[in-house]
Amino acid sequence: MRIFLAVALLLITASVYGADAQFLQDVSVTVHTDNSQGSGVFITRELQLKKDDPKTAKVNFVWTAGHVVDGLRKIRDIIDPNTGTPRKVIEYAPVYLVKELNENGRKVGETRMEGKVIKYSDADSGHDLALIVLHKKNFLDVSAKFYLDEEILPIGTQLFHVGSLLGQDGANSMTTGIISQIGRVLNLNGSNSVIFDQTTVTAFPGSSGGGVFLASDNRYIGMLVRGAGETFNLTVPVRRMKEFAKTNNLEWALDENVKAPSLEEILAQSIDDTKVKSDSKNSDQTDAKKNFPFLLKTNIIEDSNE
Repeated sequence: MRIFLAVALLLITASVYGADAQFLQDVSVTVHTDNSQGSGVFITRELQLKKDDPKTAKVNFVWTAGHVVDGLRKIRDIIDPNTGTPRKVIEYAPVYLVKELNENGRKVGETRMEGKVIKYSDADSGHDLALIVLHKKNFLDVSAKFYLDEEILPIGTQLFHVGSLLGQDGANSMTTGIISQIGRVLNLNGSNSVIFDQTTVTAFPGSSGGGVFLASDNRYIGMLVRGAGETFNLTVPVRRMKEFAKTNNLEWALDENVKAPSLEEILAQSIDDTKVKSDSKNSDQTDAKKNFPFLLKTNIIEDSNE
């Protein structure tokens, strides 16, 4: 009887953890910009496409780090046609999401989808978060589940990270670790104090923007954004993502129980973080490379092959 129970427990455990790993693979994606690669996590919401039209569709979004898409952000001077006065317009080039396809233990292809940055908070004066929407509807059914409990997880909690370590070549690599410290406070951009949690999940360039998940139930507990070594990294904890979401009417992008606006209304919102206005200058790629060792700059790979 004991042997039977042990075997049954082993099979159940193997089944659960096998399913967990596949789920985390399914919700993770590589984020490509013009000259960098990072990671992201899918959420899927059934939305009305227009406010006054009951027609709905599944719309796929991706959470990633602000510094991953920072290079797409451009400032353009225009003349306002209504007033004749000059003003600045913030625009983003398209971003590409690449899902690797595997079968029988080997890569058999990849799917490349175009998306658009719909919300951005920069790394120095904001939360270092970005939300992307895919142009294609009904692409995926899967959606990350977020840890929304009020209780802060204790040090030592077992974690998984899934990210594109070394970019597309390491797409959806899965690593393990623990929460190694809570509430690291960094003073960014002068007096801007920002809270991070520290983990030991293994991360490499390309991991930026990837999800960190509870090993016990796969819930997303934070986004990996920066670090000082392969197993010393900092995450934007979900409790800070909740603050960002509440300020920017994005609570639906974390909590599936919150009713979402129509896609038309979502796209009409300002792209920049409404609480912390981003610097108007274009991105400084040198600073991005220096400050974010887990962002893969594609020219690094090109240089190494010369």
